[in-house]
Amino acid sequence: MALKIVIVGAGSAIFGLNCIKDAFLTKELWGSELVLVDIDKPALKRIGEVAEKINREINAGYKISTAIKLNDALPNADFVITSIAVNRIELWKKDFEIPKKHGINHVLGENAGPGALFHSMRNIPIMIDICREMEKYCPEAYLLNYTNPESRLCLAINKYTNIKVIGLCHQIHAGIKIVAKIFSRDPNTINVKAWGLNHFSWIVEMTDKYTGENLYPLFRQKESDFNPSFEKLSRYVFHKFGLFPTSGDGHLGEFFPYAHEFMSTKGYDFLKYEKRKHLGLNYLENILKGSVPIDSDLLSPSGEKAFDIIKGITFNTNENIVSANILNDGYISNLPKDSVVEVPVVVNKKGIQGIKLGELPQGIAALCQAQINVQKLAVETGYTGDANLALQALLIDPNVPSANAAEEIFKELMQINKAYLPQFKQYYLNNI
Repeated sequence: MALKIVIVGAGSAIFGLNCIKDAFLTKELWGSELVLVDIDKPALKRIGEVAEKINREINAGYKISTAIKLNDALPNADFVITSIAVNRIELWKKDFEIPKKHGINHVLGENAGPGALFHSMRNIPIMIDICREMEKYCPEAYLLNYTNPESRLCLAINKYTNIKVIGLCHQIHAGIKIVAKIFSRDPNTINVKAWGLNHFSWIVEMTDKYTGENLYPLFRQKESDFNPSFEKLSRYVFHKFGLFPTSGDGHLGEFFPYAHEFMSTKGYDFLKYEKRKHLGLNYLENILKGSVPIDSDLLSPSGEKAFDIIKGITFNTNENIVSANILNDGYISNLPKDSVVEVPVVVNKKGIQGIKLGELPQGIAALCQAQINVQKLAVETGYTGDANLALQALLIDPNVPSANAAEEIFKELMQINKAYLPQFKQYYLNNI
């Protein structure tokens, strides 16, 4: 069955290559149409040439094209995959530095805390615009989103558009690797089921992949004797709340105002990111030059799940996806139905079916509910441009213990983000 799949943000050396690799590995889709979209013309040209070269060499038969404008790509699309950012590194640095300046001892500033509010407000209008274009040109298409903050963007899309959205994130695999290290065993031998929020989910079931044995009792034993300096925050909340979190200390720490007691507050390693980006660009150039062969090393699974979902919906294969972000249709009974939760799902011709848990433990549900309250305000202010709601989102955030800090962070980051927040036109008119 030939489909039309649109990849928005394809110019990214990492995301773009991962997507096209997975497309070529999904042989059931060979002969379909791939449209690569990016506003960075040189990056788009590069990834388009890489895709064409692989397509020719393995004879996959994809019809591949590129587009700068979204409305040139979307007509009659079946699936749209998105990973977008607004001046990502420069603004993320500000999202981190300004709250620190005003006494917020946070650890990343991307998905929770005051930095996440501005990350949300920058990305919500762009994602809503993409969905509006989808409503015009491909209203029945699925949107598979990788853009952060994942929970908030999916919540906005569900609230303000008619587009079917699934939020995807690979962070749970970091949690599986952490568990495997504590066990001293291959992560591929461990099955987990986790429920919660994006970057804030909790392992409820941990079993042996081959025997089905419940591994939680043995894990508790192994963990109690393991190096105490390893993943200190994750293990602290495990001891206190009873379930092991999946995201690793880096992302987990975004949700706790006391994370700084367990880990570094230096923030994201931007230098490492730039090096990784540079290596990715070199890798793409080497594919084009022929020094990287088109073989099984290149065409290995990325670990992302967009094309597994596409295959599951198209061919009714009942794909089991270890985590996806979807509206809470009773999957976690003690969290609101209008929240976006991260749960394991099964994918077939009916779409995405979450696996129901029942209740999360009371303490963990309370942690999640506190974040959901912030998320809802962030989504509404990000969509409406109501500046008072933005300040409210800061004032109820567990990471913001000071009203003065909230006010100062709001003023400074609003000024820094003036070019990126068109929905706040009235605020800027009144505060020139």
